[in-house]
Amino acid sequence: MRERPDGAACEHCGAGAADGDGDSSSDRGAPAPARPRRRDRDEEGRARNARPRDGLGRPLPYGSPGVARQPEGVPRTPAQSLTEAQRLLDDGMPFHAHEVLEDAWKAAPEAERELWRGLAQLAVGLTHAARGNATGGSTLLDRGTAALAPYTDTAPYGIDIAGLMAWARELTGRLTRPGTVDAAESAPRLRAPGEMTEKCPTEDGV
Repeated sequence: MRERPDGAACEHCGAGAADGDGDSSSDRGAPAPARPRRRDRDEEGRARNARPRDGLGRPLPYGSPGVARQPEGVPRTPAQSLTEAQRLLDDGMPFHAHEVLEDAWKAAPEAERELWRGLAQLAVGLTHAARGNATGGSTLLDRGTAALAPYTDTAPYGIDIAGLMAWARELTGRLTRPGTVDAAESAPRLRAPGEMTEKCPTEDGV
């Protein structure tokens, strides 16, 4: 859920901006006047929120230790994107997996864009579920399964489309019941068993 400059929903996966980005203060119970803050920018000068995040992508106060965001624009093959996203999912960081899948969405040919957007939406759905946002989780899981459905027969890149859709339905059902969702324990398998893996280009200095 990389923020757009105006704080609106993510233009790629349709997820809302991350929770709680705004700061608030008060003076004797009255709202303090808004003080303009210089917009955070990355090394290339693009607007990008620099607040640290926890393992589920929730914003922390400036200066707090956090989990590093995924770099944007890393060139990866589809297999490398799936391998890196799976590693992050297995580590309980679906928010960060979403960022990898979003990069794949940007680089994908038109015929595959809904495929990668659907995978990103599933990762966002798990993120919301692990944060305790059942409504947001269900919404994004539903969007993700709808985006993946047209690819069921072809299962490109060994992606387990049917398995992912079944996983999303099962997780959505769990969100209707009391209890918490552990991101790592609930992580889906993106590819069917036996599919070849490939290293991410950021590993081992590649």
